[in-house]
Amino acid sequence: MHSLVKEATGIDFNSFGEDVVSAKDAAKGVLGIKTESSVSLQACSSVGHILNEVFETVIESSLVQPTFVLDYPVEISPLAKPHRRYAGLTERFELFICGREIGNAFSELTDPVDQRGRFENQIKQHNAKRAALNKEVKSSEGKDDEDDFSYEVSLDEDFLTSLEYGMPPASGMGLGIDRLVMLLTNSASIRDVIAFPVLKIQQ
Repeated sequence: MHSLVKEATGIDFNSFGEDVVSAKDAAKGVLGIKTESSVSLQACSSVGHILNEVFETVIESSLVQPTFVLDYPVEISPLAKPHRRYAGLTERFELFICGREIGNAFSELTDPVDQRGRFENQIKQHNAKRAALNKEVKSSEGKDDEDDFSYEVSLDEDFLTSLEYGMPPASGMGLGIDRLVMLLTNSASIRDVIAFPVLKIQQ
């Protein structure tokens, strides 16, 4: 992921270390954001999240040929095992075809202490992004995007308890039929291909 972003933008996000402010300034230059108006970027709480924001905006749509993107930042991979060679990264890859994510795979994190810390971090980040987006929606009436952060997130104590009892080394890959159908039918939204979508309550 770092290499793809550096190749396309000339910015090496590894060089920022923990300097979130400098990383945001660099990302604004790349994304053409001249003001503080990008709620999504402003809500990023780490360099890993900023890297992911730049990747999704600049790189993702250009991955037409089947491409495996490796070594995701730990901040955006809460269930993945830390990389055995590179600090701050995880053993995770995603498959992209025609500018869309088709599959996700990683070595499973089996350390309950590390997992609890990551979950707690994820909840804090989610709530911060949710608050920022709610503020933006209130300031611009009728705006209805960023559904990804409209729900509440809570700590999965059952899962953490299971990890404390012990989990053997494991890995997994998710490749959804819906995403394959999106690829085959050239559909822009997953809602267009789900056979039985969840219907919104009609007013």
